[in-house]
Amino acid sequence: MLGKYCSALLIGAAALIQISQIHAGAIDDAVRRGVLKVGTTPTYVPFEMIDKHGRIVGFEIDLLTVMTQALGVELELVAVPYTELLPGLLAKKFDLIGSGMTVTQERNLKLNFSDSFIVVGQTVLLHPSLVDKVGSVEDLDDANYRIATAVGTTGEAAARRFLGAARLSSFTTPEEGVRQVVEGKADAFIHDAPYNLIAVSRAENSALLALQQPFTFEPLAFGVKKGDFDSINWINHFLNQVAQDGTYDRLHDKWFKDAAWMAEID
Repeated sequence: MLGKYCSALLIGAAALIQISQIHAGAIDDAVRRGVLKVGTTPTYVPFEMIDKHGRIVGFEIDLLTVMTQALGVELELVAVPYTELLPGLLAKKFDLIGSGMTVTQERNLKLNFSDSFIVVGQTVLLHPSLVDKVGSVEDLDDANYRIATAVGTTGEAAARRFLGAARLSSFTTPEEGVRQVVEGKADAFIHDAPYNLIAVSRAENSALLALQQPFTFEPLAFGVKKGDFDSINWINHFLNQVAQDGTYDRLHDKWFKDAAWMAEID
């Protein structure tokens, strides 16, 4: 009888271990594995981008680096197209999304978001021929105007929402969208304010006009699979910690106030 009782206890303990492993969150998995795998699309300046040496760098990448140091694990970046971020997360190709992703109600139905680590908004880059014709995004809501966006982004969604009368085209990367305006193939490009601010500072884009006032409110955050509340709890406490100890301000100033990093980007 005692032998049967002990066997039952062992079976029950093994079952509990299996259940706990099944329900372990992304952060727990990363600690157990020794590596945090993060899905990212390195085309969003200055959050994640590729430098002259082929490395993925940026403000959000630095935040993730500090995060993995706090976890005591290595950081592994998994570069995928923006439209593959959510499918990749659901397919367990990586533990979380760290790719300048805006929190939206639609996305929040499919994954859980951490607290926001920065708030941005959509702005407009214009062809110089529109200098006296367009003063706000509302002026572009006309069938005569061609609007370029990056596919799968909130810039694309904002263009569809606010500029339904205009002719909209989406491109694989933001760089392609900007180039359409530079070459006169589009009248305006809509994307996140930090990217547009830096894009217009580049010599090849210097003729473009910028409507710098954002016309949307967009918090950016890290994304994990739905139901992974332990990981969300840990990430939120991490973000609070770096905000309080000065780490966040140091990284923010490096990428948004100091332009030295631009020399390392193609």
